[in-house]
Amino acid sequence: MAQQRPPKTPYRPLSLPRSPPRRVPTACAGSSPRGPLSPPDVQFLASVLPSDTDPAFFEHLRTLDCSGVTVRALPEGSLAFPSVPLLQGSGPLLVVQLLETPLLCLVSYASLIATNAARLRLIAGPAKRLLEMGLRRAQGPDGGLTASTYSYLGGFDGSSNVLAGQLRGVPLAGTLAHSFVTSFSGAEVPPDPMLAPAASQGPRVDLAARVEAWLERVCAHLGLGVQEPHRGERAAFVAYALAFPRAFQGLLDTYSVQRSGLPKFLAVALALGELGYRAVGIRLDSGDLLQQAQEIRRVFRTVSAQFQMPWLESVPIAVSNNIDEEELARLAQEGSEVNVIGIGTTVVTCPRQPSLGCVYKLVSVGGQPRMKLTEDPEKQTLPGSKAAFRLLGSQGSLRMDVLQLAEEPPPQPGQELRVWPRGAQEACIVRPAHVEPLLRLCIQQGQLCGPLPSLAESRAFAQLSLGRLNPEHKRLEQPAPYQVALSDGLQALVHRLSTGGSS
Repeated sequence: MAQQRPPKTPYRPLSLPRSPPRRVPTACAGSSPRGPLSPPDVQFLASVLPSDTDPAFFEHLRTLDCSGVTVRALPEGSLAFPSVPLLQGSGPLLVVQLLETPLLCLVSYASLIATNAARLRLIAGPAKRLLEMGLRRAQGPDGGLTASTYSYLGGFDGSSNVLAGQLRGVPLAGTLAHSFVTSFSGAEVPPDPMLAPAASQGPRVDLAARVEAWLERVCAHLGLGVQEPHRGERAAFVAYALAFPRAFQGLLDTYSVQRSGLPKFLAVALALGELGYRAVGIRLDSGDLLQQAQEIRRVFRTVSAQFQMPWLESVPIAVSNNIDEEELARLAQEGSEVNVIGIGTTVVTCPRQPSLGCVYKLVSVGGQPRMKLTEDPEKQTLPGSKAAFRLLGSQGSLRMDVLQLAEEPPPQPGQELRVWPRGAQEACIVRPAHVEPLLRLCIQQGQLCGPLPSLAESRAFAQLSLGRLNPEHKRLEQPAPYQVALSDGLQALVHRLSTGGSS
Protein backbone atom coordinates (compact mmCIF):
# COMPACT_ATOMS: atom_id res chain seq x y z
CA MET A 1 0.00 0.00 0.00
CA ALA A 2 1.55 3.30 -1.05
CA GLN A 3 1.40 6.37 1.09
CA GLN A 4 2.65 9.85 0.36
CA ARG A 5 4.90 11.53 2.87
CA PRO A 6 3.74 15.06 3.77
CA PRO A 7 5.67 17.50 1.58
CA LYS A 8 7.87 20.25 3.00
CA THR A 9 7.05 22.70 0.18
CA PRO A 10 3.82 24.18 -1.20
CA TYR A 11 3.65 21.40 -3.81
CA ARG A 12 0.90 18.83 -3.61
CA PRO A 13 0.66 15.79 -5.90
CA LEU A 14 -2.30 16.06 -8.20
CA SER A 15 -2.56 12.78 -9.99
CA LEU A 16 -2.08 9.09 -9.87
CA PRO A 17 -0.31 8.66 -13.17
CA ARG A 18 0.75 5.64 -15.12
CA SER A 19 3.73 6.37 -17.34
CA PRO A 20 3.25 4.78 -19.80
CA PRO A 21 -0.28 4.14 -18.54
CA ARG A 22 -0.58 0.49 -19.47
CA ARG A 23 2.68 -0.84 -18.08
CA VAL A 24 1.41 -1.54 -14.57
CA PRO A 25 -1.84 -3.29 -15.60
CA THR A 26 -0.02 -5.32 -18.24
CA ALA A 27 2.64 -6.42 -15.80
CA CYS A 28 -0.03 -7.45 -13.33
CA ALA A 29 -2.35 -9.13 -15.77
CA GLY A 30 -0.89 -12.56 -15.17
CA SER A 31 -1.37 -13.45 -18.81
CA SER A 32 2.22 -14.49 -19.41
CA PRO A 33 2.70 -18.22 -18.70
CA ARG A 34 6.27 -17.64 -17.49
CA GLY A 35 5.39 -14.83 -15.09
CA PRO A 36 7.17 -11.49 -14.78
CA LEU A 37 10.67 -13.01 -14.37
CA SER A 38 12.22 -14.69 -17.39
CA PRO A 39 14.77 -17.52 -17.07
CA PRO A 40 17.63 -15.08 -17.84
CA ASP A 41 16.29 -12.80 -15.09
CA VAL A 42 16.42 -15.63 -12.55
CA GLN A 43 19.85 -16.72 -13.76
CA PHE A 44 21.19 -13.21 -13.26
CA LEU A 45 19.74 -13.01 -9.75
CA ALA A 46 21.39 -16.33 -8.93
CA SER A 47 24.72 -14.91 -10.11
CA VAL A 48 24.60 -11.88 -7.80
CA LEU A 49 23.02 -13.37 -4.66
CA PRO A 50 25.13 -15.31 -2.15
CA SER A 51 26.25 -18.67 -3.50
CA ASP A 52 24.63 -20.57 -0.63
CA THR A 53 21.13 -19.19 -1.40
CA ASP A 54 18.62 -22.04 -1.32
CA PRO A 55 17.99 -23.19 -4.94
CA ALA A 56 14.33 -23.58 -4.06
CA PHE A 57 14.13 -19.78 -3.83
CA PHE A 58 15.04 -19.43 -7.50
CA GLU A 59 12.54 -22.13 -8.44
CA HIS A 60 9.93 -20.12 -6.55
CA LEU A 61 10.87 -16.98 -8.45
CA ARG A 62 10.20 -18.77 -11.74
CA THR A 63 6.61 -19.42 -10.67
CA LEU A 64 5.80 -15.86 -9.62
CA ASP A 65 3.13 -13.88 -11.43
CA CYS A 66 0.70 -11.12 -10.55
CA SER A 67 -2.47 -13.15 -10.82
CA GLY A 68 -3.10 -12.67 -7.09
CA VAL A 69 -2.58 -8.89 -7.04
CA THR A 70 -5.44 -6.46 -6.44
CA VAL A 71 -4.98 -2.69 -6.78
CA ARG A 72 -7.20 0.14 -5.63
CA ALA A 73 -6.19 3.64 -6.61
CA LEU A 74 -7.20 7.23 -6.99
CA PRO A 75 -8.41 7.81 -10.56
CA GLU A 76 -5.77 9.41 -12.75
CA GLY A 77 -6.05 13.19 -12.50
CA SER A 78 -7.28 13.16 -8.90
CA LEU A 79 -6.27 15.68 -6.29
CA ALA A 80 -4.14 13.88 -3.71
CA PHE A 81 -3.19 15.16 -0.28
CA PRO A 82 -0.64 14.05 2.33
CA SER A 83 -1.45 10.76 4.10
CA VAL A 84 -4.14 9.77 1.58
CA PRO A 85 -2.99 6.64 -0.30
CA LEU A 86 -2.44 7.13 -4.00
CA LEU A 87 -2.88 3.39 -4.43
CA GLN A 88 -3.23 0.22 -2.39
CA GLY A 89 -1.80 -3.08 -3.52
CA SER A 90 -2.70 -6.41 -1.96
CA GLY A 91 -1.62 -9.92 -2.82
CA PRO A 92 1.16 -12.41 -2.08
CA LEU A 93 3.71 -10.68 0.11
CA LEU A 94 6.77 -11.31 -2.06
CA VAL A 95 4.98 -10.14 -5.20
CA VAL A 96 3.68 -6.88 -3.74
CA GLN A 97 7.11 -6.21 -2.24
CA LEU A 98 8.70 -6.64 -5.67
CA LEU A 99 6.23 -4.11 -7.08
CA GLU A 100 7.43 -1.35 -4.76
CA THR A 101 10.16 0.15 -6.94
CA PRO A 102 8.38 -0.03 -10.32
CA LEU A 103 5.18 1.44 -8.88
CA LEU A 104 7.01 4.30 -7.16
CA CYS A 105 9.07 4.93 -10.28
CA LEU A 106 5.94 5.17 -12.42
CA VAL A 107 3.87 7.21 -9.99
CA SER A 108 6.25 9.68 -8.34
CA TYR A 109 7.82 11.62 -11.22
CA ALA A 110 4.61 11.69 -13.25
CA SER A 111 2.66 13.05 -10.28
CA LEU A 112 5.37 15.64 -9.66
CA ILE A 113 5.24 16.80 -13.29
CA ALA A 114 1.43 17.01 -13.25
CA THR A 115 1.55 19.04 -10.04
CA ASN A 116 4.25 21.37 -11.34
CA ALA A 117 2.38 21.90 -14.61
CA ALA A 118 -0.81 22.70 -12.71
CA ARG A 119 1.09 25.21 -10.60
CA LEU A 120 2.47 26.88 -13.74
CA ARG A 121 -1.04 26.95 -15.21
CA LEU A 122 -2.33 28.69 -12.08
CA ILE A 123 0.36 31.33 -12.50
CA ALA A 124 -0.34 31.80 -16.22
CA GLY A 125 -4.11 31.92 -15.85
CA PRO A 126 -6.59 30.31 -18.25
CA ALA A 127 -6.07 32.53 -21.30
CA LYS A 128 -2.40 31.92 -22.18
CA ARG A 129 -1.43 28.89 -24.21
CA LEU A 130 1.29 26.90 -22.45
CA LEU A 131 3.57 24.62 -24.44
CA GLU A 132 5.96 22.10 -22.91
CA MET A 133 9.30 22.38 -24.73
CA GLY A 134 11.65 20.64 -22.31
CA LEU A 135 12.71 17.40 -23.97
CA ARG A 136 16.31 18.59 -24.33
CA ARG A 137 16.49 19.24 -20.58
CA ALA A 138 14.57 16.15 -19.44
CA GLN A 139 15.89 13.20 -17.43
CA GLY A 140 16.49 10.95 -20.41
CA PRO A 141 14.05 9.83 -23.10
CA ASP A 142 11.67 8.06 -20.69
CA GLY A 143 11.62 11.09 -18.42
CA GLY A 144 11.04 13.31 -21.44
CA LEU A 145 8.02 11.30 -22.54
CA THR A 146 6.63 11.31 -19.01
CA ALA A 147 7.13 15.06 -18.70
CA SER A 148 5.42 15.76 -22.03
CA THR A 149 2.51 13.51 -21.14
CA TYR A 150 1.85 14.69 -17.61
CA SER A 151 2.49 18.36 -18.19
CA TYR A 152 -0.45 18.09 -20.59
CA LEU A 153 -2.52 16.34 -17.92
CA GLY A 154 -1.58 19.10 -15.47
CA GLY A 155 -2.88 21.88 -17.69
CA PHE A 156 -0.45 22.61 -20.52
CA ASP A 157 -1.95 22.89 -23.99
CA GLY A 158 0.58 20.86 -25.93
CA SER A 159 4.17 19.76 -26.38
CA SER A 160 6.97 19.92 -28.92
CA ASN A 161 7.73 16.23 -28.23
CA VAL A 162 6.51 14.44 -31.34
CA LEU A 163 6.76 11.02 -29.69
CA ALA A 164 4.31 12.14 -27.00
CA GLY A 165 1.89 13.03 -29.75
CA GLN A 166 2.35 9.71 -31.49
CA LEU A 167 2.18 7.48 -28.42
CA ARG A 168 -0.04 9.43 -26.04
CA GLY A 169 -2.10 11.77 -28.18
CA VAL A 170 -0.61 14.95 -26.69
CA PRO A 171 -1.39 17.94 -28.99
CA LEU A 172 1.77 19.00 -30.81
CA ALA A 173 3.07 22.50 -31.41
CA GLY A 174 6.41 24.08 -32.15
CA THR A 175 8.25 26.71 -34.14
CA LEU A 176 11.21 26.85 -36.50
CA ALA A 177 14.70 26.78 -35.05
CA HIS A 178 17.50 29.35 -35.06
CA SER A 179 19.67 26.78 -36.80
CA PHE A 180 17.19 26.72 -39.67
CA VAL A 181 17.47 30.48 -40.09
CA THR A 182 21.25 30.61 -39.79
CA SER A 183 21.67 27.75 -42.26
CA PHE A 184 20.69 30.15 -45.09
CA SER A 185 23.22 32.55 -46.58
CA GLY A 186 20.85 34.48 -48.85
CA ALA A 187 22.43 33.13 -52.02
CA GLU A 188 19.97 30.26 -52.20
CA VAL A 189 17.50 30.17 -55.10
CA PRO A 190 14.20 28.43 -54.27
CA PRO A 191 13.68 25.40 -56.51
CA ASP A 192 10.19 26.68 -57.22
CA PRO A 193 9.43 30.21 -55.95
CA MET A 194 5.91 30.12 -57.39
CA LEU A 195 2.94 29.82 -55.04
CA ALA A 196 -0.71 29.37 -55.93
CA PRO A 197 -3.42 31.37 -54.14
CA ALA A 198 -4.96 29.77 -51.05
CA ALA A 199 -8.28 29.39 -52.85
CA SER A 200 -6.48 27.63 -55.73
CA GLN A 201 -7.94 30.14 -58.14
CA GLY A 202 -5.82 32.54 -60.13
CA PRO A 203 -2.27 32.45 -61.43
CA ARG A 204 0.72 31.31 -59.36
CA VAL A 205 2.87 34.11 -58.01
CA ASP A 206 6.63 34.40 -57.51
CA LEU A 207 6.60 34.61 -53.72
CA ALA A 208 10.27 35.60 -53.40
CA ALA A 209 9.74 38.56 -55.71
CA ARG A 210 6.59 39.64 -53.90
CA VAL A 211 8.40 39.46 -50.56
CA GLU A 212 11.16 41.68 -51.89
CA ALA A 213 8.60 44.25 -53.04
CA TRP A 214 6.76 44.11 -49.71
CA LEU A 215 9.99 44.50 -47.76
CA GLU A 216 10.59 47.90 -49.36
CA ARG A 217 7.08 49.04 -48.42
CA VAL A 218 7.32 47.73 -44.87
CA CYS A 219 10.73 49.31 -44.26
CA ALA A 220 9.47 52.62 -45.62
CA HIS A 221 6.48 52.48 -43.26
CA LEU A 222 8.68 51.63 -40.29
CA GLY A 223 11.27 54.27 -41.17
CA LEU A 224 13.96 51.72 -41.85
CA GLY A 225 16.36 51.58 -44.74
CA VAL A 226 16.26 48.38 -46.76
CA GLN A 227 19.61 47.14 -45.53
CA GLU A 228 20.09 43.43 -45.13
CA PRO A 229 23.29 42.49 -43.35
CA HIS A 230 21.74 39.03 -42.92
CA ARG A 231 20.08 38.20 -46.22
CA GLY A 232 19.83 34.56 -45.20
CA GLU A 233 17.02 35.41 -42.76
CA ARG A 234 14.72 36.52 -45.60
CA ALA A 235 15.68 33.45 -47.63
CA ALA A 236 14.86 31.22 -44.64
CA PHE A 237 11.46 32.84 -44.13
CA VAL A 238 10.61 32.55 -47.83
CA ALA A 239 11.65 28.90 -47.91
CA TYR A 240 9.52 28.18 -44.86
CA ALA A 241 6.55 30.02 -46.33
CA LEU A 242 6.82 28.11 -49.60
CA ALA A 243 6.89 24.82 -47.70
CA PHE A 244 4.14 25.75 -45.20
CA PRO A 245 2.08 28.65 -46.59
CA ARG A 246 -0.83 27.83 -44.27
CA ALA A 247 1.41 27.57 -41.20
CA PHE A 248 3.97 30.31 -41.70
CA GLN A 249 5.58 31.65 -38.57
CA GLY A 250 8.64 33.71 -37.86
CA LEU A 251 11.44 33.38 -35.34
CA LEU A 252 12.43 37.01 -35.04
CA ASP A 253 15.50 37.23 -32.81
CA THR A 254 18.16 35.32 -34.74
CA TYR A 255 19.89 38.60 -35.61
CA SER A 256 17.90 41.73 -34.68
CA VAL A 257 14.18 41.79 -33.95
CA GLN A 258 13.39 45.39 -34.90
CA ARG A 259 15.87 45.90 -37.75
CA SER A 260 15.75 42.47 -39.36
CA GLY A 261 13.44 39.75 -38.08
CA LEU A 262 10.27 41.80 -37.73
CA PRO A 263 10.30 43.63 -41.10
CA LYS A 264 11.15 40.43 -42.95
CA PHE A 265 8.40 38.52 -41.19
CA LEU A 266 5.94 41.26 -42.11
CA ALA A 267 7.06 41.22 -45.73
CA VAL A 268 6.51 37.48 -46.02
CA ALA A 269 3.24 37.60 -44.08
CA LEU A 270 1.86 40.38 -46.27
CA ALA A 271 2.94 38.62 -49.46
CA LEU A 272 1.14 35.50 -48.25
CA GLY A 273 -1.84 37.65 -47.24
CA GLU A 274 -2.21 38.84 -50.81
CA LEU A 275 -2.71 35.20 -51.80
CA GLY A 276 -5.24 34.51 -49.05
CA TYR A 277 -2.94 32.87 -46.50
CA ARG A 278 -2.63 33.90 -42.86
CA ALA A 279 0.58 33.77 -40.85
CA VAL A 280 0.06 31.79 -37.66
CA GLY A 281 2.50 33.54 -35.34
CA ILE A 282 5.93 34.71 -34.33
CA ARG A 283 8.31 33.66 -31.58
CA LEU A 284 10.75 35.62 -29.43
CA ASP A 285 13.53 33.77 -27.62
CA SER A 286 15.71 36.47 -26.05
CA GLY A 287 15.63 39.90 -24.49
CA ASP A 288 12.82 41.50 -22.54
CA LEU A 289 10.00 39.31 -23.82
CA LEU A 290 7.15 41.34 -22.32
CA GLN A 291 8.37 44.68 -23.66
CA GLN A 292 9.21 43.30 -27.09
CA ALA A 293 5.79 41.68 -27.38
CA GLN A 294 4.11 45.01 -26.64
CA GLU A 295 6.26 46.81 -29.22
CA ILE A 296 5.62 44.16 -31.86
CA ARG A 297 1.88 44.26 -31.24
CA ARG A 298 1.91 48.02 -31.81
CA VAL A 299 3.74 47.48 -35.09
CA PHE A 300 1.27 44.78 -36.11
CA ARG A 301 -1.60 47.21 -35.53
CA THR A 302 -0.07 50.06 -37.51
CA VAL A 303 0.97 47.82 -40.40
CA SER A 304 -2.44 46.16 -40.39
CA ALA A 305 -4.12 49.55 -40.75
CA GLN A 306 -1.62 50.90 -43.25
CA PHE A 307 -1.93 47.97 -45.67
CA GLN A 308 -5.53 47.00 -44.88
CA MET A 309 -4.71 43.55 -43.58
CA PRO A 310 -6.94 43.40 -40.46
CA TRP A 311 -5.95 39.85 -39.54
CA LEU A 312 -2.35 40.93 -38.98
CA GLU A 313 -2.99 42.82 -35.76
CA SER A 314 -4.04 39.62 -33.96
CA VAL A 315 -1.21 37.34 -35.09
CA PRO A 316 -0.24 35.30 -31.99
CA ILE A 317 3.02 36.16 -30.23
CA ALA A 318 4.87 33.24 -28.67
CA VAL A 319 7.82 33.55 -26.27
CA SER A 320 10.39 31.21 -24.78
CA ASN A 321 13.82 31.47 -23.09
CA ASN A 322 14.25 29.68 -19.77
CA ILE A 323 10.98 31.01 -18.35
CA ASP A 324 10.64 30.46 -14.60
CA GLU A 325 7.70 31.14 -12.29
CA GLU A 326 8.58 34.81 -11.77
CA GLU A 327 8.94 35.52 -15.50
CA LEU A 328 5.76 33.56 -16.22
CA ALA A 329 3.82 35.74 -13.77
CA ARG A 330 5.23 38.83 -15.49
CA LEU A 331 4.25 37.56 -18.95
CA ALA A 332 0.76 36.69 -17.72
CA GLN A 333 -0.02 40.08 -16.19
CA GLU A 334 -2.87 42.21 -17.46
CA GLY A 335 -1.95 44.10 -20.60
CA SER A 336 0.58 41.53 -21.77
CA GLU A 337 0.51 40.97 -25.50
CA VAL A 338 1.99 37.48 -25.21
CA ASN A 339 -0.34 34.72 -26.38
CA VAL A 340 1.76 31.56 -26.23
CA ILE A 341 4.45 30.66 -23.68
CA GLY A 342 6.91 27.84 -24.24
CA ILE A 343 8.42 26.41 -21.05
CA GLY A 344 11.15 23.79 -20.94
CA THR A 345 13.53 23.45 -18.01
CA THR A 346 11.12 24.80 -15.39
CA VAL A 347 8.42 22.26 -16.16
CA VAL A 348 10.48 19.10 -16.75
CA THR A 349 13.06 19.52 -13.95
CA CYS A 350 10.72 20.98 -11.28
CA PRO A 351 13.46 23.19 -9.77
CA ARG A 352 11.40 24.17 -6.71
CA GLN A 353 11.05 20.50 -5.75
CA PRO A 354 12.94 18.05 -7.96
CA SER A 355 11.42 14.91 -6.42
CA LEU A 356 8.20 13.83 -4.75
CA GLY A 357 8.33 11.95 -1.46
CA CYS A 358 6.05 9.05 -2.32
CA VAL A 359 6.53 5.93 -0.19
CA TYR A 360 5.18 2.39 -0.41
CA LYS A 361 4.78 0.77 2.99
CA LEU A 362 3.49 -2.45 4.46
CA VAL A 363 0.38 -1.76 6.54
CA SER A 364 -1.18 -5.20 6.95
CA VAL A 365 -0.10 -8.87 6.85
CA GLY A 366 -2.64 -11.66 7.04
CA GLY A 367 -5.27 -9.20 8.19
CA GLN A 368 -3.07 -7.94 11.04
CA PRO A 369 -2.17 -4.22 10.91
CA ARG A 370 1.44 -3.12 10.76
CA MET A 371 2.81 0.33 11.59
CA LYS A 372 6.23 1.91 11.06
CA LEU A 373 7.00 4.17 14.04
CA THR A 374 10.58 5.51 13.48
CA GLU A 375 12.23 8.47 15.20
CA ASP A 376 10.77 10.89 12.65
CA PRO A 377 7.01 11.49 13.06
CA GLU A 378 6.75 12.47 9.40
CA LYS A 379 7.84 8.96 8.41
CA GLN A 380 5.33 7.12 10.57
CA THR A 381 2.79 5.11 8.61
CA LEU A 382 -0.92 4.63 9.13
CA PRO A 383 -1.69 0.99 9.89
CA GLY A 384 -4.30 -1.32 8.46
CA SER A 385 -6.21 -1.66 5.22
CA LYS A 386 -8.01 1.63 4.72
CA ALA A 387 -10.78 3.34 2.81
CA ALA A 388 -10.65 7.02 1.87
CA PHE A 389 -13.50 9.47 1.40
CA ARG A 390 -13.80 13.10 0.35
CA LEU A 391 -16.33 15.18 2.28
CA LEU A 392 -18.01 17.97 0.33
CA GLY A 393 -20.08 20.99 1.21
CA SER A 394 -23.55 21.73 -0.12
CA GLN A 395 -22.16 23.54 -3.17
CA GLY A 396 -19.69 20.77 -3.96
CA SER A 397 -16.73 22.49 -2.29
CA LEU A 398 -14.02 20.26 -0.85
CA ARG A 399 -14.04 20.23 2.96
CA MET A 400 -11.69 17.42 3.97
CA ASP A 401 -10.55 13.88 3.22
CA VAL A 402 -11.22 11.16 5.78
CA LEU A 403 -9.25 7.93 6.20
CA GLN A 404 -10.82 5.01 8.00
CA LEU A 405 -10.34 1.29 8.41
CA ALA A 406 -11.78 -0.72 5.56
CA GLU A 407 -14.23 -2.49 7.85
CA GLU A 408 -15.74 0.72 9.24
CA PRO A 409 -19.07 1.88 7.76
CA PRO A 410 -18.57 4.66 5.22
CA PRO A 411 -19.60 8.25 6.04
CA GLN A 412 -23.10 9.19 5.01
CA PRO A 413 -24.27 12.53 3.57
CA GLY A 414 -26.15 14.63 6.11
CA GLN A 415 -25.03 12.56 9.10
CA GLU A 416 -22.65 13.75 11.80
CA LEU A 417 -19.23 12.18 11.84
CA ARG A 418 -16.51 12.46 14.45
CA VAL A 419 -13.03 12.70 12.95
CA TRP A 420 -9.49 13.43 14.09
CA PRO A 421 -7.75 16.01 11.88
CA ARG A 422 -4.09 15.21 11.29
CA GLY A 423 -1.89 17.26 13.59
CA ALA A 424 -4.76 18.19 15.92
CA GLN A 425 -5.09 17.02 19.51
CA GLU A 426 -8.88 16.91 19.60
CA ALA A 427 -11.62 15.37 17.50
CA CYS A 428 -14.22 17.44 15.70
CA ILE A 429 -17.71 16.83 14.35
CA VAL A 430 -18.47 17.28 10.65
CA ARG A 431 -21.69 16.87 8.69
CA PRO A 432 -20.90 16.46 4.98
CA ALA A 433 -23.48 17.34 2.36
CA HIS A 434 -21.90 14.90 -0.08
CA VAL A 435 -19.43 12.04 0.24
CA GLU A 436 -17.16 10.71 -2.51
CA PRO A 437 -15.20 7.45 -2.22
CA LEU A 438 -11.65 8.07 -3.40
CA LEU A 439 -10.06 4.69 -4.03
CA ARG A 440 -11.41 2.75 -7.00
CA LEU A 441 -10.88 -0.92 -7.78
CA CYS A 442 -8.53 -0.97 -10.79
CA ILE A 443 -7.08 -4.48 -10.87
CA GLN A 444 -8.60 -7.55 -9.26
CA GLN A 445 -6.69 -10.80 -9.11
CA GLY A 446 -4.36 -9.57 -11.81
CA GLN A 447 -7.06 -8.48 -14.25
CA LEU A 448 -8.11 -4.98 -15.26
CA CYS A 449 -11.57 -4.15 -13.96
CA GLY A 450 -12.47 -1.85 -16.84
CA PRO A 451 -11.09 0.26 -19.66
CA LEU A 452 -8.48 2.85 -18.80
CA PRO A 453 -9.41 6.51 -19.36
CA SER A 454 -7.78 8.32 -22.22
CA LEU A 455 -5.19 10.98 -21.47
CA ALA A 456 -7.66 13.66 -22.58
CA GLU A 457 -10.27 12.30 -20.15
CA SER A 458 -7.76 12.26 -17.29
CA ARG A 459 -6.71 15.81 -18.16
CA ALA A 460 -10.32 17.00 -18.12
CA PHE A 461 -10.84 15.31 -14.75
CA ALA A 462 -7.71 16.95 -13.34
CA GLN A 463 -8.83 20.40 -14.44
CA LEU A 464 -12.32 19.80 -13.03
CA SER A 465 -10.83 18.65 -9.73
CA LEU A 466 -8.59 21.70 -9.50
CA GLY A 467 -11.55 23.95 -10.20
CA ARG A 468 -13.31 22.58 -7.13
CA LEU A 469 -10.41 23.33 -4.81
CA ASN A 470 -10.76 26.39 -2.61
CA PRO A 471 -8.53 29.28 -3.76
CA GLU A 472 -6.84 29.44 -0.35
CA HIS A 473 -5.44 25.96 -1.00
CA LYS A 474 -4.14 27.05 -4.41
CA ARG A 475 -2.11 30.03 -3.21
CA LEU A 476 1.35 29.84 -4.70
CA GLU A 477 3.02 30.90 -1.47
CA GLN A 478 1.99 29.53 1.92
CA PRO A 479 -1.21 27.81 0.78
CA ALA A 480 -3.68 26.87 3.48
CA PRO A 481 -3.23 23.18 4.34
CA TYR A 482 -6.04 20.97 3.11
CA GLN A 483 -7.45 18.99 6.02
CA VAL A 484 -7.07 15.22 6.17
CA ALA A 485 -8.62 13.44 9.14
CA LEU A 486 -8.76 9.95 10.66
CA SER A 487 -11.86 8.09 11.76
CA ASP A 488 -12.38 7.04 15.35
CA GLY A 489 -11.39 3.47 14.55
CA LEU A 490 -8.19 4.36 12.72
CA GLN A 491 -7.21 6.94 15.33
CA ALA A 492 -7.66 4.34 18.09
CA LEU A 493 -5.56 1.79 16.18
CA VAL A 494 -2.76 4.34 15.62
CA HIS A 495 -2.76 5.22 19.32
CA ARG A 496 -2.72 1.59 20.40
CA LEU A 497 0.16 0.55 18.15
CA SER A 498 2.21 3.70 18.74
CA THR A 499 2.01 3.19 22.51
CA GLY A 500 3.13 -0.44 22.33
CA GLY A 501 -0.25 -2.15 22.29
CA SER A 502 -0.93 -5.24 20.22
CA SER A 503 -2.97 -5.23 17.03
